[in-house]
Amino acid sequence: MPYARTQSSRSARPHGYDDTPDTDAAFRRIAALSDSPERSALRQEVVCAWMPMAARLARRFRHRGETFEDLNQVAQLGLVKAVSRFDPSLGTAFPSFAIPTILGEVKRHFRDELWVVHVPRRVQELRGRVRAAGHELGSAPGGREPSVPEIAAHTGLTEAEVRLGQAALESFTALSMDAMPARSMDSYPLTDTLGGTEPGFDRVVNREALRPLLRALPERERQILYMRFFREMTQARIGLQLGVSQMHVSRLITRTCARLHDQVMADPHVPRRGA
Repeated sequence: MPYARTQSSRSARPHGYDDTPDTDAAFRRIAALSDSPERSALRQEVVCAWMPMAARLARRFRHRGETFEDLNQVAQLGLVKAVSRFDPSLGTAFPSFAIPTILGEVKRHFRDELWVVHVPRRVQELRGRVRAAGHELGSAPGGREPSVPEIAAHTGLTEAEVRLGQAALESFTALSMDAMPARSMDSYPLTDTLGGTEPGFDRVVNREALRPLLRALPERERQILYMRFFREMTQARIGLQLGVSQMHVSRLITRTCARLHDQVMADPHVPRRGA
């Protein structure tokens, strides 16, 4: 149902915007109806009638890193809430109730949904003040980027608060790990700054896990492992020194190493690669 803009609604519309339909009668009907399909349909008609105003309010935030389509959806959600909660018996004009509701919904969207890094509410507010001051000072003749002391003097903040707000500017969005932080010939992607896994760490962990297991081995098996892996003696030489065959030494080494491996893997305190 199209809603006309009456003379009273045109004279009362804020800032002369032509998006304030006359829905007073519809709101009175909604208030008089109990929950029913008719009431839901009437609410939907009122929401559709006020959508242009919600879109106008969403456009205020279109330069803050979010697409207009997403902003418009959030604003429409705020509009639906405003229509559902509005009570015409209180004598307040619907725009006076709806505009703060819609703007609050959009601001909550920015505060709660879009920050890549969680930032306290106080720091978010500092970010907004620093950002606004930067735009205001940057639009002055000369167009240079304002300094920290200039922003502090303009906003009444301390220089430490200004720097905190500037740091929060970088917490709102995240760069891809393949992004180039700079555009110079010497720039490189962020992935090149990441360190790799140090194989020596695994070696230390394995040695410490094996230390008590080696101590618990029978003397003969511990001696064979010592001669083979620490003194780098051949199996034949070990067998000659112990008076056994090279084949017997080979079987003992294989069996002992397998048992040690099983014991290490069964220990829940030993970290697993890739876990």
